Amino acid sequence: MTSKTVAVLPGDGIGPEVLDAALPVIDALGLPITLEHGDIGWEFWRTEGTPVPQRTWDLIGRSDAVLLGATTSKPGREALADLAPQLREQAPQYVSPIIQLRQRLDLFANLRPVESYLGGTPYRFCVVRENTEGLYAGLDWDQVPEEMWPLVADHPNARISGREATTASVRMLTRHGLDRILRYAFEHARAHGHPRVTLADKPNVLRRSSAYARERLEEIAADYPEIEYEILNVDAVALWMARRPERFGVIVAENMFGDILSDLGGGVMGGLGLAPSANIGEHGNYFEPVHGSAPPSPGPAGPTRSPPSSPSACSSNTSASARPRARCGTRSRM
Repeated sequence: MTSKTVAVLPGDGIGPEVLDAALPVIDALGLPITLEHGDIGWEFWRTEGTPVPQRTWDLIGRSDAVLLGATTSKPGREALADLAPQLREQAPQYVSPIIQLRQRLDLFANLRPVESYLGGTPYRFCVVRENTEGLYAGLDWDQVPEEMWPLVADHPNARISGREATTASVRMLTRHGLDRILRYAFEHARAHGHPRVTLADKPNVLRRSSAYARERLEEIAADYPEIEYEILNVDAVALWMARRPERFGVIVAENMFGDILSDLGGGVMGGLGLAPSANIGEHGNYFEPVHGSAPPSPGPAGPTRSPPSSPSACSSNTSASARPRARCGTRSRM
């Protein structure tokens, strides 16, 4: 079996502790995997002006997969305030490392399996979230752009507020984005024996964009005649996920709806601590827990940092359980 390299990025808060629990499991599987530790997170934003240093991108580029702990993100004003004084004058723009990974590696599919662990009626389904467009495409303005104003000016609230006091976000769905996420959903259903694909959207309100999503769904579904498909209102999907999760196979949704439903899936299972997550692209992937970094909560180990002067110092293909708990330099509580 060919050896694979996994970039291990502990990150912030409880991220290092989560990976301290995960790495011995990988070790116990006896797979030919080389683990290389790297830097990501708030400490590197604060001291270097980027939460993902170039040395980490270099590590990711030579790795077959990424295993991420957790990262902290803060609003723009707080991010600038936390910067080291010599960096603050440069006014770099903070971009979440999660968003950077998904966009730079074009990780279009977020796969969130949901399975019964706590007894009761057994269920096994997954949420497939589109990662690159939808309402999270980055088309978000604190003031409606002048060229967009004619499109919204007739709304009664916009007329009262005026352009200067009206914000806007655009839900962008493209043929490219829809086709590849829908095809991924059907391929996953076929590979894992799920009999049905459910597109969770809002066709009764978002009539035009949902109609286009339905059109793409019907065309893609024709290539998978053995798999049922349906389009349901996302709020109805949320209700039935909670009441009858066993009715679902693969639920596929645009970015924001998928974000909400995938966390609901974690709740259905018993909590976000049980929920795994994979972000899949055509040329890369990374795997992570779905919870945040819980900054006030890390134990004595704290976050990790590899020495900037020696990014390869954390490379290892030794037993995960044999490595000392404090790897990659020192850890401090954040």
